[in-house]
Amino acid sequence: MITPVLLCGGSGTRLWPLSRKSYPKQFSPLMGDESLFQASAARLAGEGYSAPVVVTADAFRFIVTEQLDTAGIAPGAVLIEPAGRDTAPAVLAAALHVYAQDPDAMLLVAPSDHVIPDAEAFNATVAAALPAAKAGQLVTFGISPDRPETGYGYLELAAAPTGDVAPQPLKAFVEKPDADTAAAMLAEGRYLWNAGIFLFSAATIKAAYEKFAPDMVKAVQGALDHAKSDLSFTRLAATQWEQAQAISIDYAVMEKADNLSVVPFTGRWSDLGDWAAVWRETQANGVSLSGPATAIDCTNTLLRSEVPGQAIVGIGLDDIVAVAMPDAVLISHKGRTQEVKQAVAALKSQKAPQAESFPKDHRPWGWFESLVVGERFQVKRIVVHPGAALSLQSHHHRSEHWIVVQGTAKVTVDEDVKLVSENQSVYIPLGAVHRMENPGKVPMVLIEVQTGSYLGEDDIIRYEDVYARE
Repeated sequence: MITPVLLCGGSGTRLWPLSRKSYPKQFSPLMGDESLFQASAARLAGEGYSAPVVVTADAFRFIVTEQLDTAGIAPGAVLIEPAGRDTAPAVLAAALHVYAQDPDAMLLVAPSDHVIPDAEAFNATVAAALPAAKAGQLVTFGISPDRPETGYGYLELAAAPTGDVAPQPLKAFVEKPDADTAAAMLAEGRYLWNAGIFLFSAATIKAAYEKFAPDMVKAVQGALDHAKSDLSFTRLAATQWEQAQAISIDYAVMEKADNLSVVPFTGRWSDLGDWAAVWRETQANGVSLSGPATAIDCTNTLLRSEVPGQAIVGIGLDDIVAVAMPDAVLISHKGRTQEVKQAVAALKSQKAPQAESFPKDHRPWGWFESLVVGERFQVKRIVVHPGAALSLQSHHHRSEHWIVVQGTAKVTVDEDVKLVSENQSVYIPLGAVHRMENPGKVPMVLIEVQTGSYLGEDDIIRYEDVYARE
Protein backbone atom coordinates (compact mmCIF):
# COMPACT_ATOMS: atom_id res chain seq x y z
CA MET A 1 0.00 0.00 0.00
CA ILE A 2 1.17 3.52 -0.85
CA THR A 3 0.32 6.41 1.46
CA PRO A 4 -0.40 9.61 -0.51
CA VAL A 5 0.95 12.80 1.03
CA LEU A 6 -1.04 15.74 -0.28
CA LEU A 7 0.53 19.17 0.13
CA CYS A 8 -2.10 21.90 0.13
CA GLY A 9 -0.90 24.70 2.36
CA GLY A 10 0.16 27.06 -0.42
CA SER A 11 -1.48 30.37 -1.24
CA GLY A 12 -0.36 31.06 -4.80
CA THR A 13 -1.24 34.31 -6.51
CA ARG A 14 -0.52 33.51 -10.16
CA LEU A 15 -4.18 32.66 -10.82
CA TRP A 16 -5.49 35.84 -9.21
CA PRO A 17 -8.28 36.96 -8.98
CA LEU A 18 -9.66 33.40 -8.69
CA SER A 19 -6.83 32.22 -6.42
CA ARG A 20 -6.12 34.31 -3.32
CA LYS A 21 -4.39 33.91 0.00
CA SER A 22 -7.67 33.22 1.81
CA TYR A 23 -8.85 30.65 -0.79
CA PRO A 24 -6.06 29.43 -3.10
CA LYS A 25 -6.45 27.64 -6.42
CA GLN A 26 -6.24 24.06 -5.11
CA PHE A 27 -9.70 24.42 -3.59
CA SER A 28 -11.34 25.94 -6.68
CA PRO A 29 -13.16 23.98 -9.42
CA LEU A 30 -10.89 25.20 -12.19
CA MET A 31 -11.29 22.20 -14.46
CA GLY A 32 -14.83 21.00 -13.81
CA ASP A 33 -17.13 20.39 -10.88
CA GLU A 34 -14.47 19.13 -8.47
CA SER A 35 -11.61 21.17 -7.08
CA LEU A 36 -7.98 20.47 -7.97
CA PHE A 37 -7.49 19.16 -4.41
CA GLN A 38 -10.43 16.78 -4.73
CA ALA A 39 -9.17 15.56 -8.11
CA SER A 40 -5.71 14.95 -6.66
CA ALA A 41 -7.13 13.02 -3.71
CA ALA A 42 -9.37 10.95 -5.99
CA ARG A 43 -6.46 10.16 -8.32
CA LEU A 44 -4.50 8.69 -5.39
CA ALA A 45 -7.35 6.69 -3.89
CA GLY A 46 -8.60 3.16 -4.33
CA GLU A 47 -6.66 -0.03 -4.96
CA GLY A 48 -3.03 0.17 -3.87
CA TYR A 49 -3.44 3.34 -1.82
CA SER A 50 -4.10 3.86 1.86
CA ALA A 51 -5.81 6.90 3.39
CA PRO A 52 -3.97 10.13 2.53
CA VAL A 53 -1.95 12.29 4.88
CA VAL A 54 -2.76 15.93 4.21
CA VAL A 55 -0.46 18.79 5.20
CA THR A 56 -2.20 22.15 5.18
CA ALA A 57 -2.52 25.51 6.90
CA ASP A 58 -4.81 26.32 9.82
CA ALA A 59 -7.01 28.55 7.67
CA PHE A 60 -7.76 25.68 5.27
CA ARG A 61 -8.34 22.82 7.70
CA PHE A 62 -12.12 22.78 7.46
CA ILE A 63 -12.07 23.31 3.70
CA VAL A 64 -9.84 20.22 3.43
CA THR A 65 -12.15 18.00 5.49
CA GLU A 66 -15.29 19.31 3.80
CA GLN A 67 -13.94 18.73 0.30
CA LEU A 68 -12.62 15.27 1.17
CA ASP A 69 -15.98 14.36 2.69
CA THR A 70 -17.75 15.54 -0.46
CA ALA A 71 -15.37 13.38 -2.52
CA GLY A 72 -16.02 10.38 -0.26
CA ILE A 73 -12.42 10.14 0.96
CA ALA A 74 -11.49 9.79 4.63
CA PRO A 75 -8.02 11.18 5.47
CA GLY A 76 -5.55 9.16 7.49
CA ALA A 77 -4.30 12.36 9.11
CA VAL A 78 -4.52 16.11 8.61
CA LEU A 79 -1.38 17.85 9.84
CA ILE A 80 -1.71 21.59 10.50
CA GLU A 81 1.38 23.73 9.86
CA PRO A 82 1.65 26.63 12.33
CA ALA A 83 3.29 28.62 9.51
CA GLY A 84 4.30 27.98 5.91
CA ARG A 85 7.90 26.72 5.76
CA ASP A 86 8.00 25.52 2.10
CA THR A 87 7.93 21.85 1.11
CA ALA A 88 10.90 20.36 2.99
CA PRO A 89 9.45 20.62 6.54
CA ALA A 90 5.97 19.70 5.28
CA VAL A 91 7.16 16.48 3.60
CA LEU A 92 9.30 15.60 6.61
CA ALA A 93 6.38 16.04 9.02
CA ALA A 94 4.26 13.63 6.99
CA ALA A 95 7.16 11.18 6.66
CA LEU A 96 7.92 11.15 10.38
CA HIS A 97 4.21 10.78 11.19
CA VAL A 98 3.97 7.70 8.95
CA TYR A 99 7.39 6.35 10.01
CA ALA A 100 6.21 6.12 13.62
CA GLN A 101 3.54 3.68 12.47
CA ASP A 102 5.44 1.82 9.74
CA PRO A 103 9.07 2.63 8.78
CA ASP A 104 8.72 0.65 5.55
CA ALA A 105 5.59 2.47 4.40
CA MET A 106 5.79 3.87 0.88
CA LEU A 107 4.98 7.57 0.50
CA LEU A 108 3.84 9.30 -2.69
CA VAL A 109 4.27 13.04 -2.19
CA ALA A 110 2.20 15.21 -4.52
CA PRO A 111 1.11 18.84 -4.73
CA SER A 112 -2.67 19.14 -4.64
CA ASP A 113 -3.03 21.72 -7.42
CA HIS A 114 -1.79 19.78 -10.46
CA VAL A 115 -3.86 18.54 -13.38
CA ILE A 116 -3.28 14.96 -14.58
CA PRO A 117 -6.27 13.97 -16.74
CA ASP A 118 -5.21 10.33 -17.28
CA ALA A 119 -5.19 8.96 -13.73
CA GLU A 120 -4.83 5.37 -14.95
CA ALA A 121 -1.63 6.16 -16.87
CA PHE A 122 -0.23 8.09 -13.93
CA ASN A 123 -0.90 5.25 -11.51
CA ALA A 124 0.76 2.82 -13.93
CA THR A 125 3.82 5.10 -13.86
CA VAL A 126 3.77 5.06 -10.05
CA ALA A 127 3.59 1.26 -10.11
CA ALA A 128 6.63 1.17 -12.41
CA ALA A 129 8.53 3.33 -9.92
CA LEU A 130 7.64 1.21 -6.90
CA PRO A 131 10.45 -1.40 -7.15
CA ALA A 132 13.12 1.31 -7.20
CA ALA A 133 11.56 3.05 -4.19
CA LYS A 134 11.37 -0.24 -2.29
CA ALA A 135 15.07 -0.76 -3.09
CA GLY A 136 15.97 2.49 -1.32
CA GLN A 137 15.83 5.00 -4.15
CA LEU A 138 14.36 8.49 -3.91
CA VAL A 139 12.18 8.49 -7.01
CA THR A 140 11.01 11.67 -8.69
CA PHE A 141 8.72 11.96 -11.68
CA GLY A 142 9.60 13.94 -14.79
CA ILE A 143 7.19 15.17 -17.44
CA SER A 144 8.10 14.80 -21.11
CA PRO A 145 8.22 18.42 -22.34
CA ASP A 146 6.31 19.49 -25.44
CA ARG A 147 7.46 23.12 -25.55
CA PRO A 148 10.38 25.28 -24.31
CA GLU A 149 8.72 26.21 -21.01
CA THR A 150 10.43 28.82 -18.83
CA GLY A 151 8.06 28.49 -15.88
CA TYR A 152 9.21 25.03 -14.76
CA GLY A 153 12.35 23.56 -13.29
CA TYR A 154 13.90 20.67 -15.20
CA LEU A 155 15.47 17.27 -14.51
CA GLU A 156 18.59 16.43 -16.51
CA LEU A 157 19.05 12.76 -17.42
CA ALA A 158 22.33 11.08 -18.31
CA ALA A 159 20.79 9.99 -21.62
CA ALA A 160 17.62 10.71 -23.55
CA PRO A 161 14.58 8.73 -22.33
CA THR A 162 14.04 5.50 -24.21
CA GLY A 163 10.28 5.72 -24.05
CA ASP A 164 10.03 2.97 -21.46
CA VAL A 165 8.22 3.73 -18.21
CA ALA A 166 11.12 2.75 -15.98
CA PRO A 167 13.41 4.44 -13.44
CA GLN A 168 16.46 6.18 -14.88
CA PRO A 169 19.42 7.87 -13.16
CA LEU A 170 19.08 11.59 -12.50
CA LYS A 171 22.11 13.67 -13.43
CA ALA A 172 21.07 17.08 -12.12
CA PHE A 173 18.27 19.45 -11.15
CA VAL A 174 18.06 22.52 -13.41
CA GLU A 175 16.55 25.85 -12.37
CA LYS A 176 13.88 27.57 -14.45
CA PRO A 177 15.71 28.51 -17.68
CA ASP A 178 15.44 31.50 -19.97
CA ALA A 179 13.74 31.04 -23.34
CA ASP A 180 16.90 30.26 -25.33
CA THR A 181 18.14 27.73 -22.78
CA ALA A 182 14.72 26.07 -22.60
CA ALA A 183 14.65 25.74 -26.39
CA ALA A 184 18.14 24.19 -26.41
CA MET A 185 17.20 21.70 -23.67
CA LEU A 186 14.05 20.69 -25.54
CA ALA A 187 16.07 20.06 -28.69
CA GLU A 188 18.69 18.03 -26.85
CA GLY A 189 16.08 15.62 -25.50
CA ARG A 190 17.70 14.76 -22.14
CA TYR A 191 15.53 17.02 -20.01
CA LEU A 192 12.17 16.53 -18.31
CA TRP A 193 10.00 18.99 -16.46
CA ASN A 194 10.26 18.66 -12.69
CA ALA A 195 6.75 17.76 -11.49
CA GLY A 196 7.60 17.97 -7.78
CA ILE A 197 6.13 14.49 -7.21
CA PHE A 198 8.16 11.92 -5.24
CA LEU A 199 7.98 8.27 -4.21
CA PHE A 200 10.09 6.77 -1.42
CA SER A 201 9.83 4.78 1.78
CA ALA A 202 9.44 6.57 5.10
CA ALA A 203 12.75 5.10 6.25
CA THR A 204 14.64 6.18 3.12
CA ILE A 205 13.51 9.80 3.22
CA LYS A 206 14.04 10.00 6.98
CA ALA A 207 17.64 8.83 6.50
CA ALA A 208 18.16 11.42 3.75
CA TYR A 209 16.96 14.24 5.99
CA GLU A 210 19.13 12.99 8.85
CA LYS A 211 22.14 13.13 6.52
CA PHE A 212 21.50 16.43 4.77
CA ALA A 213 19.21 18.39 7.12
CA PRO A 214 19.67 17.06 10.68
CA ASP A 215 18.61 20.33 12.30
CA MET A 216 15.31 20.14 10.43
CA VAL A 217 14.72 16.60 11.67
CA LYS A 218 15.17 17.79 15.24
CA ALA A 219 12.78 20.72 14.76
CA VAL A 220 10.05 18.81 12.92
CA GLN A 221 10.24 15.78 15.21
CA GLY A 222 9.87 18.18 18.12
CA ALA A 223 6.83 19.75 16.47
CA LEU A 224 5.30 16.28 16.15
CA ASP A 225 6.23 15.21 19.67
CA HIS A 226 4.53 18.31 21.11
CA ALA A 227 1.62 18.31 18.66
CA LYS A 228 -1.91 18.66 19.96
CA SER A 229 -5.08 16.96 18.76
CA ASP A 230 -7.82 19.40 17.73
CA LEU A 231 -11.01 17.63 16.66
CA SER A 232 -9.76 15.41 13.81
CA PHE A 233 -6.64 17.52 13.18
CA THR A 234 -3.07 17.27 14.43
CA ARG A 235 -1.65 20.69 15.23
CA LEU A 236 2.15 20.74 14.95
CA ALA A 237 3.78 22.63 17.83
CA ALA A 238 4.63 26.18 16.76
CA THR A 239 7.74 26.71 18.91
CA GLN A 240 9.58 23.74 17.45
CA TRP A 241 8.15 24.18 13.94
CA GLU A 242 9.50 27.71 13.64
CA GLN A 243 13.03 26.37 14.15
CA ALA A 244 12.80 24.46 10.85
CA GLN A 245 14.39 26.20 7.89
CA ALA A 246 11.95 27.43 5.23
CA ILE A 247 13.27 25.61 2.17
CA SER A 248 12.06 23.32 -0.60
CA ILE A 249 12.69 19.58 -0.50
CA ASP A 250 14.69 19.91 -3.74
CA TYR A 251 17.21 22.26 -2.11
CA ALA A 252 17.23 20.62 1.32
CA VAL A 253 17.60 16.98 0.26
CA MET A 254 17.10 15.99 -3.36
CA GLU A 255 19.88 17.99 -4.96
CA LYS A 256 22.37 16.53 -2.45
CA ALA A 257 21.34 12.86 -2.57
CA ASP A 258 23.05 10.21 -4.68
CA ASN A 259 20.26 7.61 -4.61
CA LEU A 260 17.95 9.41 -7.03
CA SER A 261 15.94 7.95 -9.88
CA VAL A 262 13.58 9.52 -12.38
CA VAL A 263 10.55 7.92 -13.98
CA PRO A 264 9.30 9.76 -17.09
CA PHE A 265 5.56 10.37 -17.36
CA THR A 266 4.43 10.86 -20.94
CA GLY A 267 0.80 11.76 -20.21
CA ARG A 268 -0.71 15.22 -19.93
CA TRP A 269 0.27 17.20 -16.87
CA SER A 270 0.09 20.82 -15.79
CA ASP A 271 0.69 22.67 -12.55
CA LEU A 272 -1.70 25.41 -13.78
CA GLY A 273 0.99 27.91 -12.91
CA ASP A 274 -0.69 30.80 -14.71
CA TRP A 275 -3.75 31.63 -16.78
CA ALA A 276 -1.93 30.70 -19.98
CA ALA A 277 -1.63 27.17 -18.58
CA VAL A 278 -5.36 27.13 -17.80
CA TRP A 279 -6.01 28.24 -21.39
CA ARG A 280 -3.88 25.37 -22.73
CA GLU A 281 -5.80 22.82 -20.67
CA THR A 282 -9.31 24.11 -21.42
CA GLN A 283 -9.23 25.69 -24.89
CA ALA A 284 -11.16 24.38 -27.85
CA ASN A 285 -10.20 25.77 -31.26
CA GLY A 286 -8.05 28.35 -29.51
CA VAL A 287 -10.73 29.77 -27.19
CA SER A 288 -11.45 28.89 -23.56
CA LEU A 289 -14.82 29.90 -22.12
CA SER A 290 -16.10 29.40 -18.58
CA GLY A 291 -19.27 30.65 -16.96
CA PRO A 292 -21.55 33.08 -18.84
CA ALA A 293 -18.87 33.92 -21.42
CA THR A 294 -19.17 34.64 -25.14
CA ALA A 295 -16.39 35.02 -27.70
CA ILE A 296 -16.99 36.71 -31.06
CA ASP A 297 -14.17 36.48 -33.60
CA CYS A 298 -11.59 35.75 -30.87
CA THR A 299 -8.41 33.70 -31.10
CA ASN A 300 -6.02 32.31 -28.45
CA THR A 301 -8.20 33.86 -25.75
CA LEU A 302 -9.57 32.89 -22.33
CA LEU A 303 -12.81 34.45 -21.08
CA ARG A 304 -14.04 33.40 -17.63
CA SER A 305 -16.86 34.78 -15.48
CA GLU A 306 -17.16 33.58 -11.88
CA VAL A 307 -20.28 35.70 -11.29
CA PRO A 308 -23.63 33.96 -11.96
CA GLY A 309 -25.70 36.12 -14.23
CA GLN A 310 -22.83 38.47 -15.12
CA ALA A 311 -21.87 37.89 -18.75
CA ILE A 312 -18.41 38.52 -20.14
CA VAL A 313 -18.15 39.12 -23.91
CA GLY A 314 -15.02 39.38 -26.02
CA ILE A 315 -14.99 40.76 -29.56
CA GLY A 316 -12.01 40.48 -31.89
CA LEU A 317 -9.56 39.52 -29.15
CA ASP A 318 -6.26 37.74 -29.70
CA ASP A 319 -3.92 36.43 -27.00
CA ILE A 320 -6.06 37.90 -24.19
CA VAL A 321 -7.02 36.56 -20.77
CA ALA A 322 -10.05 38.12 -19.06
CA VAL A 323 -11.31 36.81 -15.71
CA ALA A 324 -14.27 38.43 -13.93
CA MET A 325 -14.95 38.00 -10.20
CA PRO A 326 -17.59 39.83 -8.13
CA ASP A 327 -14.96 42.23 -6.74
CA ALA A 328 -12.16 42.24 -9.32
CA VAL A 329 -11.48 41.81 -13.04
CA LEU A 330 -8.19 40.72 -14.63
CA ILE A 331 -7.35 41.60 -18.24
CA SER A 332 -3.94 40.51 -19.46
CA HIS A 333 -2.00 39.64 -22.57
CA LYS A 334 -1.81 35.85 -22.50
CA GLY A 335 1.98 35.93 -22.79
CA ARG A 336 2.33 38.03 -19.63
CA THR A 337 0.15 36.14 -17.18
CA GLN A 338 3.21 35.17 -15.10
CA GLU A 339 3.26 38.84 -14.08
CA VAL A 340 -0.11 38.64 -12.29
CA LYS A 341 1.76 38.39 -8.98
CA GLN A 342 2.95 41.96 -9.60
CA ALA A 343 -0.66 43.10 -9.78
CA VAL A 344 -1.34 41.36 -6.47
CA ALA A 345 1.66 43.11 -4.92
CA ALA A 346 0.42 46.47 -6.21
CA LEU A 347 -3.06 45.91 -4.76
CA LYS A 348 -1.55 44.79 -1.47
CA SER A 349 0.49 47.99 -1.26
CA GLN A 350 -2.76 49.91 -1.75
CA LYS A 351 -4.32 47.87 1.11
CA ALA A 352 -7.01 46.66 -1.27
CA PRO A 353 -8.86 43.66 0.19
CA GLN A 354 -9.01 42.06 -3.26
CA ALA A 355 -5.28 41.35 -3.02
CA GLU A 356 -5.74 38.51 -0.53
CA SER A 357 -9.38 38.12 0.50
CA PHE A 358 -11.77 35.95 -1.48
CA PRO A 359 -15.31 37.28 -2.02
CA LYS A 360 -16.74 34.19 -0.34
CA ASP A 361 -15.55 33.67 3.22
CA HIS A 362 -15.50 29.92 3.85
CA ARG A 363 -16.16 28.68 7.37
CA PRO A 364 -16.52 25.17 8.84
CA TRP A 365 -20.31 25.57 8.85
CA GLY A 366 -20.60 26.94 5.29
CA TRP A 367 -19.80 30.31 3.77
CA PHE A 368 -20.91 33.90 3.46
CA GLU A 369 -20.38 36.81 1.09
CA SER A 370 -21.00 40.53 1.34
CA LEU A 371 -23.60 41.76 -1.15
CA VAL A 372 -23.72 45.44 -0.19
CA VAL A 373 -21.52 47.46 2.15
CA GLY A 374 -22.40 51.01 3.15
CA GLU A 375 -21.87 53.43 6.00
CA ARG A 376 -23.13 51.72 9.18
CA PHE A 377 -24.74 48.80 7.33
CA GLN A 378 -23.86 45.60 5.47
CA VAL A 379 -25.91 42.97 3.64
CA LYS A 380 -24.65 39.38 3.49
CA ARG A 381 -25.73 36.09 2.00
CA ILE A 382 -25.06 33.23 4.42
CA VAL A 383 -25.17 29.52 3.49
CA VAL A 384 -25.17 26.93 6.30
CA HIS A 385 -24.53 23.25 5.56
CA PRO A 386 -27.08 20.64 6.67
CA GLY A 387 -26.59 19.82 10.34
CA ALA A 388 -24.09 22.65 10.84
CA ALA A 389 -24.22 25.42 13.43
CA LEU A 390 -22.54 28.78 13.94
CA SER A 391 -20.99 29.50 17.31
CA LEU A 392 -23.03 30.83 20.23
CA GLN A 393 -21.94 34.47 20.13
CA SER A 394 -22.70 38.13 20.68
CA HIS A 395 -21.58 41.48 19.24
CA HIS A 396 -20.57 44.74 20.88
CA HIS A 397 -21.22 47.08 17.97
CA ARG A 398 -23.96 45.74 15.70
CA SER A 399 -27.46 44.35 15.56
CA GLU A 400 -28.68 41.96 12.86
CA HIS A 401 -31.80 41.02 10.90
CA TRP A 402 -31.97 37.48 9.48
CA ILE A 403 -34.33 36.63 6.61
CA VAL A 404 -34.46 32.93 5.67
CA VAL A 405 -34.79 32.48 1.90
CA GLN A 406 -34.13 28.71 1.66
CA GLY A 407 -34.54 25.90 4.17
CA THR A 408 -35.25 26.29 7.88
CA ALA A 409 -33.09 27.90 10.57
CA LYS A 410 -33.05 27.03 14.24
CA VAL A 411 -32.37 30.36 15.94
CA THR A 412 -31.31 31.04 19.52
CA VAL A 413 -31.64 34.60 20.88
CA ASP A 414 -30.78 34.72 24.56
CA GLU A 415 -33.26 32.26 26.17
CA ASP A 416 -35.59 32.07 23.15
CA VAL A 417 -35.14 29.16 20.69
CA LYS A 418 -37.36 28.85 17.64
CA LEU A 419 -37.54 27.62 14.05
CA VAL A 420 -37.55 30.22 11.29
CA SER A 421 -38.82 29.07 7.89
CA GLU A 422 -38.56 30.50 4.38
CA ASN A 423 -39.85 34.07 4.07
CA GLN A 424 -39.70 34.53 7.84
CA SER A 425 -37.27 36.76 9.69
CA VAL A 426 -35.83 37.35 13.15
CA TYR A 427 -34.15 40.35 14.82
CA ILE A 428 -30.93 40.01 16.85
CA PRO A 429 -30.51 43.03 19.15
CA LEU A 430 -27.06 44.43 19.88
CA GLY A 431 -25.44 42.42 22.68
CA ALA A 432 -27.88 39.49 22.49
CA VAL A 433 -26.34 36.00 22.80
CA HIS A 434 -27.41 34.18 19.66
CA ARG A 435 -26.80 31.21 17.41
CA MET A 436 -27.97 30.00 14.00
CA GLU A 437 -28.27 26.29 13.13
CA ASN A 438 -29.45 24.29 10.14
CA PRO A 439 -31.48 21.32 11.42
CA GLY A 440 -32.50 20.27 7.91
CA LYS A 441 -31.05 18.05 5.19
CA VAL A 442 -30.54 20.76 2.55
CA PRO A 443 -28.39 23.92 2.67
CA MET A 444 -30.01 26.78 4.54
CA VAL A 445 -29.67 30.24 2.97
CA LEU A 446 -30.45 33.53 4.64
CA ILE A 447 -29.91 37.21 4.04
CA GLU A 448 -28.34 39.05 6.95
CA VAL A 449 -28.64 42.81 7.35
CA GLN A 450 -26.14 44.26 9.83
CA THR A 451 -26.41 47.77 11.25
CA GLY A 452 -24.08 49.45 13.71
CA SER A 453 -20.97 51.50 14.31
CA TYR A 454 -18.52 48.67 13.49
CA LEU A 455 -19.19 45.69 11.23
CA GLY A 456 -15.85 43.84 11.23
CA GLU A 457 -15.64 40.07 11.62
CA ASP A 458 -13.55 40.48 14.77
CA ASP A 459 -16.56 41.90 16.65
CA ILE A 460 -17.50 38.41 17.84
CA ILE A 461 -17.52 37.05 21.39
CA ARG A 462 -17.78 33.23 21.24
CA TYR A 463 -19.30 31.30 24.14
CA GLU A 464 -19.65 27.85 22.56
CA ASP A 465 -18.36 26.46 19.27
CA VAL A 466 -18.65 22.89 17.98
CA TYR A 467 -15.54 23.52 15.82
CA ALA A 468 -13.33 24.42 18.81
CA ARG A 469 -12.46 27.84 17.44
CA GLU A 470 -11.26 30.46 19.88
